[in-house]
Amino acid sequence: MNSKIPLSETLRPDSFDKIYGQNHIIGQNSWLKKSLEKKTPLSLLFYGPPGCGKTTIARLYAKHFDLNFQTVSAVEGSVAEVKKILSSYKNEPLLRQKIILFIDEIHRLNKAQQDLFLPFIENGTLILLGATTENPSFTINNALLSRLRVFTLKPLDTSALLAIINRYEPLSDKKFSQEAKEALIEYSSGDGRYLLNLIENLEVLPEKEIGIKELKASMQTRLANYDKHGDGHYQLISALHKSIRGSDADASLYWLCRMLKGGEDPLFICRRLIRTASEDIGLADPQALVMANETFRSFQILGSPEGELMIAQLVIYLALSPKSNRVYKAFKKASEIAEKTTHFSPPKTLINGSTAWMKKEGYGGGYIYDHDTEKGFSGQNYFPDNMERASFYTPRSIGYEREMEKRLAYFKKMRETI
Repeated sequence: MNSKIPLSETLRPDSFDKIYGQNHIIGQNSWLKKSLEKKTPLSLLFYGPPGCGKTTIARLYAKHFDLNFQTVSAVEGSVAEVKKILSSYKNEPLLRQKIILFIDEIHRLNKAQQDLFLPFIENGTLILLGATTENPSFTINNALLSRLRVFTLKPLDTSALLAIINRYEPLSDKKFSQEAKEALIEYSSGDGRYLLNLIENLEVLPEKEIGIKELKASMQTRLANYDKHGDGHYQLISALHKSIRGSDADASLYWLCRMLKGGEDPLFICRRLIRTASEDIGLADPQALVMANETFRSFQILGSPEGELMIAQLVIYLALSPKSNRVYKAFKKASEIAEKTTHFSPPKTLINGSTAWMKKEGYGGGYIYDHDTEKGFSGQNYFPDNMERASFYTPRSIGYEREMEKRLAYFKKMRETI
């Protein structure tokens, strides 16, 4: 292999058959394959995580048509370059020919810059192909988005990444042990390009047989000692959870980064942080749960790596929030009592008398509509008739639970005076 050409470029698929893990898009019965048979190019947008095949699929799609094909990276290129390409077709009508233009990282263009494509797409001069790692509904103009067919690519699964390794081995004198392959796949986190970059770094090794020992020794960034599906998975999330509970922002941030560096699914972390916001903070700071849910949604929009900063922000916020597990304890206590009293019925006053017979039996009778009372509080009994009133929630005198404590005392006093 040519050492001057990156391995990811050397092994870039030259046909749809060599693309792995995106069969829902390029499979035999897929819309994309059927559209190629019609020989009519259409403007498309490929959305997905890094290293999943967006650029390759776009190039192979353009290759099927005998048209002028040009590419621009919104990262490396400039708007001036795009304008130059488009103006050449606008100002020289005699030379005008339909063009296929591929814009990588198209989300980096602002809304005004994206508008440049609209008239050319409208008059049929331009076939636009775009690739983005960002949610197109938030980063692409509605006017432009409505003119593009969007394809969502998936992170490469284990079988797809293994297929890439197996495709590489016959072209090299390196052979990987099964354990080394599994480690490479684990560390790649669904990114085929990153996988090939890892493999390329191993080509300088004198060893022909690459095992896990050689792999770890050669990594510039050490392979994380972390198993997303084993003990490490639970040990690190436990360390993060307990660090937040202990209000140690620095330790919490450290364990978060350990998990992210180990390839943990950020959405798994977000889900656990939502639980932490409720279990260990609760009503001491109700905003913690709101922020945790918003972080989850924000990460779904941004993805990695940009969205990871928001998770770090949330971790620090949770660690420095006032702590209370009183909601958790109240729920647990209420659940225990509920399990022992499943045969108790609600008071007849709380059951709607929806039939004549039920009304005759007293269902719904005597119910007081709280809003009709002077202070909006009736003080009537809501527990089963054959059960003594129970007290489950006892807030701590900390954070917003101080307010909850006042409200509980207020309604208790009201109940006693009625």
